[in-house]
Amino acid sequence: MGNEERGVERFDAIVVGAGAAGMFCAAQAGQLGCRVLLLDNGKKPGRKILMSGGGRCNFTNMYVEPAAYLSQNPHFCKSALARYTQWDFIELVGKYGIAWHEKTLGQLFCDDSAEQIVNLLLAECEKGGVQIRLRSEILSVERDEQGYRLQVNGETLVTKKLVIASGGLSMPGLGASPFGYKVAEQFGLKVLPTRAGLVPFTLHKPLLEQLQVLSGVSVPSTITAENGTLFRENLLFTHRGLSGPAVLQISSYWQPGEFVTVNLLPDCDLDDFLNEQRSAHPNQSLKNTLAMQLPKRLVECLQQLGQIPDVTLKQLNVRDQQTLVETLTAARAAERHRRLPDGGGDPRRRGHQRTLVAYHGGA
Repeated sequence: MGNEERGVERFDAIVVGAGAAGMFCAAQAGQLGCRVLLLDNGKKPGRKILMSGGGRCNFTNMYVEPAAYLSQNPHFCKSALARYTQWDFIELVGKYGIAWHEKTLGQLFCDDSAEQIVNLLLAECEKGGVQIRLRSEILSVERDEQGYRLQVNGETLVTKKLVIASGGLSMPGLGASPFGYKVAEQFGLKVLPTRAGLVPFTLHKPLLEQLQVLSGVSVPSTITAENGTLFRENLLFTHRGLSGPAVLQISSYWQPGEFVTVNLLPDCDLDDFLNEQRSAHPNQSLKNTLAMQLPKRLVECLQQLGQIPDVTLKQLNVRDQQTLVETLTAARAAERHRRLPDGGGDPRRRGHQRTLVAYHGGA
């Protein structure tokens, strides 16, 4: 070995990014007998995990299925999901004595804290003898006959296999960076334009100001994108606009300039309901009638905005009733706010769908 190789550290695999995917990958490789190094530019591992699920980490879902994943190739994730299922991870969580509970639509959360999941992943890394180095700035990545050569904090690291698990561009405050995209482009891998996914919608003024009194109000809903994709979950009014599971899900199918259609009464045929109530209680106020189906604060706000006439049911004419039905079951909203996960990036066309390995020239 030449003098230029003195001080060079060698690994079977280097994983870049100490998030959920990076830690899990490093742990698996280490437990298979590989000498593994896990690098991250942050102060501590699993920072996004700690804030996920409101601090309790929504660590998996009972009903994971390929159809729930967005990809140019809808079949791509099938093999990956089949190799390690949600039941495998639930079993691992059980081995660590982590109590959990199921919420809406199969979402699983820790009873205690998201830190339990971080500690689980760190313990799995320790079992595999994984070295973890934080605050590590990767200055360059090169390919040579030995594998990959990285310049990190003034040191040279050589590895046979390189795993990029550095995440997307979302949440720069947690260390997010375009590192992974730059490496992909460096090695000739096509990168799709990125956009935010799983994000709330903001509303334009003055509607935003008018609806801020509803902050914290949650209602069942269906939200439909222009391409026909529909989600039936709760909608949450916030001080910035609309959020909640239905909004976060539909945002991944929304494109700039498009609208989404919101139905605040997915379990009620409002036209039939109003007609029935008019027959039974003609002198009942429209406001009180709607409060039987919607939160009182929402009804009062819409009435103040002139969306709900201040009349009794027998005074409600056909045209106003039709307008009201459209307002509550086919309202349109647009625009998005802050970033969570990224959409786009690696198109996975040049990767193996069972291993997620990406092939490039000279590999």
